[in-house]
Amino acid sequence: MAESESGADKSEEPTEKRLRESREKGQIARSRELNTLVVMLAGAGGLLASGGSLGNSLLEIMRGSFELSREAIMHEGTMAIWLIGSGKLALEAVMPLFVVLLIASIVGPIGLGGWLFSAEAMAPKFSRMNPLAGLKRMFSAKALVELLKALAKFVVILLVALAVLSFDRDDLLAIAHEPLESAILHAAQVVGWSTLWMACGLILITAVDVPFQLWDNKQKLMMTKQEVRDEYKDSEGKPEVKSRIRQLQREMAERRMMQAVPEADVVITNPTHFAVALKYDPAKGSAPVLLAKGGDFTALKIREIAQEHSVMLLESPALARAVFYSTDLDQEIPAGLYLAVAQVLAYVYQIRQYQAGKGKRPGPLPDLPIPPDLRRDE
Repeated sequence: MAESESGADKSEEPTEKRLRESREKGQIARSRELNTLVVMLAGAGGLLASGGSLGNSLLEIMRGSFELSREAIMHEGTMAIWLIGSGKLALEAVMPLFVVLLIASIVGPIGLGGWLFSAEAMAPKFSRMNPLAGLKRMFSAKALVELLKALAKFVVILLVALAVLSFDRDDLLAIAHEPLESAILHAAQVVGWSTLWMACGLILITAVDVPFQLWDNKQKLMMTKQEVRDEYKDSEGKPEVKSRIRQLQREMAERRMMQAVPEADVVITNPTHFAVALKYDPAKGSAPVLLAKGGDFTALKIREIAQEHSVMLLESPALARAVFYSTDLDQEIPAGLYLAVAQVLAYVYQIRQYQAGKGKRPGPLPDLPIPPDLRRDE
């Protein structure tokens, strides 16, 4: 189990934030053995695929370079022309192989850890110039592992190379007795197959190194319980600060709600436990909107503000509870309460007409139809 610098056990899995920050810093699992294997396999495959054309191009360059006439040799510009031509021919011959190696050098690193470009990882770190830190890295467990890997790689490549040379000994000796054209093509083929077999010898080392790099990178990212708690506090905020923020948000929302009460058409009460303020504006919507709601002390404040601004107060406990529990602020009431609220608004209109001397005094508010699914009993 990994330990932090303070000695605490790193027993917790890395969080998403820790993983994201490690990628931003370029701290991801990488295997140089995997990169070497991919490049060598690609190079061997490219050499086997393009060895014939590469050998023919080499023969053509040699013919052009050694079959110059006396006039061409003595001419000042001929040598430069032949040099440019030979360079162009050589470049065209090796270009496919270079492209394959370039692709392999890109695919190899992203095969483990994915694509990553980190400016922070590229920035110079003067701490690495500290001799003491360098000595510490030289004699660390990771340095020992790298040394063992290098020795294992040397031994494996040496054994494979000896086996390949032993197996291809007859072919190598036969090249010396072949014509130049076939000798060059044969040599390219032998080199390609030899490189391929030596690359295959790295498969065993890569199979060990890749899981080790994944494990080692995970161990570096493991966290202590205290680090997890500190990160949670940093990302989510301290509980007392969050509580204070929520309190301020509630106070602001309540002030805005109270400022909207004078605009209401009616305030429906429980009569003391709940109060809801409704407004109906046909130009803005098809249903009444809840401007304010509250219970106990907040309900009292809503009733006081409504009385100060001559907003109609009506007692309907069932409707007040139904609106309170089913509707959010600044939202239209549910369709199941349309009929009940419409009767309330009609009753309010009749009372206003009576107060203006334009109609008879309406009777008591009738029982309102509240759907069972919206009814809330105390």
